[in-house]
Amino acid sequence: MPPRTRSYDPAKVRTALAGQVEALRAAVRELCADPAAEQLLARPTRLGGWRVRELVAHLALQIGWVPRHLDEPLRGAPPIGLAQWAAGVSEVAPLLDAGTREYTARAFDGGPAEVSAGFDHEADALLALLAGPEAADPVRRFEIRLGSMLLSDMLVTRLVETVVHADDLADALGLADFAHDRQAVAAVVRLLADALAAQAPGGAVELRVPPYAVVQAVQGPRHTRGTPPNVVETDPLTWIRLATGRTGWATAVEEALVRASGERSDLSGHLPVLA
Repeated sequence: MPPRTRSYDPAKVRTALAGQVEALRAAVRELCADPAAEQLLARPTRLGGWRVRELVAHLALQIGWVPRHLDEPLRGAPPIGLAQWAAGVSEVAPLLDAGTREYTARAFDGGPAEVSAGFDHEADALLALLAGPEAADPVRRFEIRLGSMLLSDMLVTRLVETVVHADDLADALGLADFAHDRQAVAAVVRLLADALAAQAPGGAVELRVPPYAVVQAVQGPRHTRGTPPNVVETDPLTWIRLATGRTGWATAVEEALVRASGERSDLSGHLPVLA
């Protein structure tokens, strides 16, 4: 039996996305107001060759993507859901990298004040959209390279972008107390847990990410009652990092960030689910 398709309350998604964008705006403003902002923007990140400057530009690009392209005509791309989006992101990763580098050179290569203003511009555009009637349209569709999505689902993907890359920014800048929007983190944890269940279907392992998600995955004997024989439990941010390849399975287990019991509980062969 395929895993059930989870639904997300569109109003809660819009509120969570607005909260996460505001948290990012505050972090970018603080970064760009720092006397050492030029050096901070030049810091490396855990994303290959991206500096903090490219990471901030990528966040701005992804935040502004929907309002910038909302009125483009639909081309008849095949419909996709969130599970298909998660499975397909790796296919377009080289294009996203190239687009980020081009956007950085074109719009985010100035001084800290220009970087902050550029981020504000993209944040304002998305926040205006979220407050208007178009974002609340239940049948409005939006096309990306991977296919055609409901606009409400596309906004869920913006939660993934803003939560995952906010964590990248916090890592690069040493911001241990970055104030993610709680509901944004909850939605991203659930989407990534569902992606695992879709990409490794089965009932042999129960993944628990309290307090947000419990799913069963991986082929093998299905658990039906009592304590499951194979259990993986971790916290929300560790799961997000595992699911997106920011943290390796062995490292997370060694550092006791993951509790895994049972002979089938090693998920290393099924991670990351979104890269």
